[in-house]
Amino acid sequence: MPSLLGIDSGLTVTKAVIFDIDGTPIAVARRRVTQFMPKARHVERNMDELWSQTADAIAEAISLSNRPASDIKAIAATAHGDGIYLLDKSKKPLGRAILSLDSRAGSIVDQWLKSPVADAALALTGQLPHVSAPSALLAWIKANEPARFAEIGHILSCKDWLRFCLTDVVGTDRTEASTSFTDVSTQDYSQDALKLFGVAELAGALPQASRSDEVVGHVTEAVAKRTGLAEGTPVVAGLHDVTASALGAGGYADGVVAVIAGTYSINETLSAEPRVDRRWFCRNAIAPGQWNNMSISPASSANYEWFLDRLCASEIVSAEASGQSIHALLAPEIEAAFNRPSSALFHPYLFGSPYGADASASFFGLGGWHDRGDMLRAVLEGIAFNHKIHVDALSDGFSFDQARLAGGVSRNPIVVQMFADVLGIPVTVTETDEAAAWGAALCAGAGIGFYADPQSDPRDVDKIARTYYPDTERRAEYRIRYQLFKDIAEAMTPLWPRIGDLAVQHSQD
Repeated sequence: MPSLLGIDSGLTVTKAVIFDIDGTPIAVARRRVTQFMPKARHVERNMDELWSQTADAIAEAISLSNRPASDIKAIAATAHGDGIYLLDKSKKPLGRAILSLDSRAGSIVDQWLKSPVADAALALTGQLPHVSAPSALLAWIKANEPARFAEIGHILSCKDWLRFCLTDVVGTDRTEASTSFTDVSTQDYSQDALKLFGVAELAGALPQASRSDEVVGHVTEAVAKRTGLAEGTPVVAGLHDVTASALGAGGYADGVVAVIAGTYSINETLSAEPRVDRRWFCRNAIAPGQWNNMSISPASSANYEWFLDRLCASEIVSAEASGQSIHALLAPEIEAAFNRPSSALFHPYLFGSPYGADASASFFGLGGWHDRGDMLRAVLEGIAFNHKIHVDALSDGFSFDQARLAGGVSRNPIVVQMFADVLGIPVTVTETDEAAAWGAALCAGAGIGFYADPQSDPRDVDKIARTYYPDTERRAEYRIRYQLFKDIAEAMTPLWPRIGDLAVQHSQD
């Protein structure tokens, strides 16, 4: 029976998911990928390790499917956006990849935001420069690693690297091409954008951009031997995981805001015209003449995962030993905490924020009577509050009356209800455990003619969806908590740089 392979590579885990063409997941395999943090604000990964782990996941997924690899008729990859994956002129990895959690370029971006570059970038590219954008990272490399800069042959994103590994074909797609160097009006590369950011000499290193559902290559003989895939299997261009998640969750449509609670706080809505604002990115959609409007920050469920890794390590071990999910194990604690009053608040800024790179994470309002459940509740509420900052921004420019929520936290009904209460609009979740991988698979299927286009989801989405409506009383309570959350953040804004300076001073001592 025909099937499709969707590859989804996040910031910590890379996955291979095989789907029947009706959207049913057949097999899922995951591998962790090492993050390197050699110094403050530097977050990197080894590109060869990423491919090796992904190849292993593909091989395992094929084995788990109990089907011949020849059943897989097309492949697409999606992955974290922004950051940078560089190849030299011989198409070999040029150092470690820089992930989208990296903020080493903060001082460069601060200078740009205080200069005419900011307004010029917004008008030309549809977005302000930010610390993990290719523009900022390339400027940082030029200033700090000139020898490496001189060797740059190809500028790729994460999913482009995986696509290259599969096919030996260098390229990107429209959604990823617009992270820094496209004209928001024409949706094509702009030499003026390269000049604006001081990297005009890299014009030849920009990859050719294709539609996300366009077949751009085929599985090579070497990859077939490495993974068990059938040689010659078509590979499409793929897409940014923000868009893939919205597509796979059924939230890639007019009048809907897609809320993806992943490592990043992703909030996205479609439009038929470009509309720019300092609070969101206006980037290319899958189809020409459409734009993805994304208000984002690296401040979502990575904070929850950090809490679990650092403060629930023993419970994770015991849960895994008993075959239980850590999330299921902690659910009673979280539910109990949501059902009692609490003064605890958490700002989820471990890796970044809407308030700039200087912001850091903090608990406020803790008392000796609070327990771990209260802290977990505060973390989850802080994540939802941060999403609301972005959703409120988008609501000033676009019309939508419902949200589609995806991401790991969407599996907990209590948390989904909390999102509805915080956002103040109905929130729908679908039974799609691997939304981003399915979004990629939809592009793969469209590329070989199984579907009319990537939005032609063969599933009856209404049958697998559940909608949560805001509770009037809790919504009123959350207005108060949300306003206090923002007031504290505003009060902390002048203090965050001073807090950050403590780490700099320590490293110099």
